[in-house]
Order: sequence, then structure tokens, then C-alpha cells
Amino acid sequence: MRVQCVICDKMEELVDDTLEAKRLRNRPIHTHMCKECHDRISERTKERLATGAFHFYRSSRQIEDDF
Repeated sequence: MRVQCVICDKMEELVDDTLEAKRLRNRPIHTHMCKECHDRISERTKERLATGAFHFYRSSRQIEDDF
């Protein structure tokens, strides 16, 4: 299955039997992000959190308390 990253428009090939490919086929609203973009976003989010000026709003669910 060919997919395109929503941020950098890089084309990638996913194996048809993977869970991510199944989710993209069954729910077209879901989008794909390449590994490089995902890592870059998570890295920069952690940097912003470390400054103390960035407020990361989370819901009050018990699962997210352990996050």
C-alpha cells in the first residue's frame, strides 16, 4: 500500500498486512506521518515542554496521569 506523509509529502510503501495499513484503509480520515516527521514533532514538543512556558493540556483520564 502506498501512502503519503501529510507534512512532507514523502511517498512510502506499507505492507498490506500491518495494523497501520488496515487502519488507513478502513478509516480514510486517519492520516499517515513518516518516521522522520513523527520523531521531529515529538522531539520539538519535548523541548517546548522543558522550557516551562508551554502548557500541555491533557484530559483527566487515569491513563494520561501515568503519561
